[in-house]
Amino acid sequence: QVQLVESGGGLVQAGGSLRLSCAASGSFFSINTMRWYRQAPGKQRESVATISRGGSTNYADSVKGRFTISRDNAKNTVYLQMNSLKPGDAAVFYCNEDVQRISGHVEDAWGKGTQVTVSS
Repeated sequence: QVQLVESGGGLVQAGGSLRLSCAASGSFFSINTMRWYRQAPGKQRESVATISRGGSTNYADSVKGRFTISRDNAKNTVYLQMNSLKPGDAAVFYCNEDVQRISGHVEDAWGKGTQVTVSS
């Protein structure tokens, strides 16, 4: 079974920065696409950023130019560098990964989330 553990959340003032990490552990062959989602209270979960195994990235319009997604395949870890944070960015951030098992089955894996709070 695959476990994803996020870290790096916390409280930051508006305009500040945080770097989230999500490390995968367990038994698997490879990790394909990695994603960050967020969910604010009373709102639906939304996609923030995506990175393919080859490094191609996509971002939500609301975070373009402020957030950067990256990955270290050797460490099975995905990162989200968040700069110029706004109060509207506050949410629980989740990592989501397409994890390929040795059998070939691709598992849709989720972390438990890390809270990001932005004070004005």
